[in-house]
Amino acid sequence: MNPHRTPRNCEVGLASERVTFADVLRIREFRVLWFADAQSAIGDQIARVALSVLVFQQTASALLTALTYALTFLPAMLGGVLLSGLADRLPRRQVMVGCDVARAVLLGCMAIPGVPIWLLCALLVLAVLTEAPFIAAESSLMPIILEGEYYIVGTGLRTITNQVAQLAGFAGGGLLIALVGARAGLALDAVTFALSAVLIMVAIKPRPAAAATSAAQDSIGPTFLSGVSSGLRLIFHNPRLRILVGLSWLAGLYVVPEGVAAPYADNLGHDAVATGLLMAAIPAGTALGTYLWVRFVPSRIRSVWMGPMAAGVGVPLGLCALNPNLVFSLLLWAAAGLFFGYQVQVITEFVRTVPDEQRGQAIGIASSGLLAVQGFGILAGGIVASVWGVNGAVASAGLLGTALAVVLSWRWHRTTPARLQPELAEPVMLPTQPERIAEDRSTA
Repeated sequence: MNPHRTPRNCEVGLASERVTFADVLRIREFRVLWFADAQSAIGDQIARVALSVLVFQQTASALLTALTYALTFLPAMLGGVLLSGLADRLPRRQVMVGCDVARAVLLGCMAIPGVPIWLLCALLVLAVLTEAPFIAAESSLMPIILEGEYYIVGTGLRTITNQVAQLAGFAGGGLLIALVGARAGLALDAVTFALSAVLIMVAIKPRPAAAATSAAQDSIGPTFLSGVSSGLRLIFHNPRLRILVGLSWLAGLYVVPEGVAAPYADNLGHDAVATGLLMAAIPAGTALGTYLWVRFVPSRIRSVWMGPMAAGVGVPLGLCALNPNLVFSLLLWAAAGLFFGYQVQVITEFVRTVPDEQRGQAIGIASSGLLAVQGFGILAGGIVASVWGVNGAVASAGLLGTALAVVLSWRWHRTTPARLQPELAEPVMLPTQPERIAEDRSTA
């Protein structure tokens, strides 16, 4: 953040104007990244539906279906450790474009007819490995493009858009796959990554690498290892950050329904269309819940309700143990998504708590860990489904998530007493970004 451009006398309670989604979309670089992310996110969800349907059609195994779906998350753990440092050692635009091009090529190869399941999984692992450096580069660049309250509002917009993209991709993906086949769905995902690469290359300003000096380049190994070590110490030695990461990583349990959606639909006697609808239910609820959370919940109590909201996600999922029909299942999954809007507050608290000089590294570690636990959660859900059935897997994941959220919520309130008394909390400054808005209006 540039202190010379950010007014320091504009507190939340005194701001004359509220930063809106329209305000952040007037900033050209953010607008392009937002659109590129949205359309590739839709392609990702279509590809996930395609993979689930393709593997289940060929194997009729809930475990193998969940395993393949888990591969869309799991390699991020390795990529986050080995590759996220590229976002600091290379220009971030270059990293994002390179990752998008790699994913376009790999997804295109996966779409070739006749590619066996084992090779499909290998290509998928390579594609997911490139996701970690992309996320690290984009997350590090975003606070430069958006400052202060603009960053918070932009994060909310991206969260809602991502959920809507998942909704469109999952709901439309089931119908699309039923009409054109799973391989075509993978090809479409490849096209979205190619388009994203072009948009980023054209619209994002070139910036030098964060570690641009020759000395830094000559000591990549030690610098990288010390950076990772420092980021891990920051997160896991700070009680508040540790709790926030725990609340975020509950998604590893709450993503289980998506991983077993295909066998869940089959268990109800439905086809790929129902699979897509089930996958879309939670993102639909999350999009609505996030909007209601940001729009109607007063900022002074959001932190208080963050933990209870996290616990509420698992309750509707637990009711899946009653073997509901498709309509009731859709309602339960959507209700779970409604509570999942708490993640926006987790992101906001995390970013505000992390020191500026370590924010990029911390976000990269937390994001990679989030993808990794989702992969492990889906894999575990597949194992449980093979033993207890898909309804048992969904219900047990939800109830376990609720139990953990209750513990984390209690610890959060004990660790951060100031959050229970808003008047004790430090005020949040709202930048107006007049120069950047004027610039982007002229280029809109």
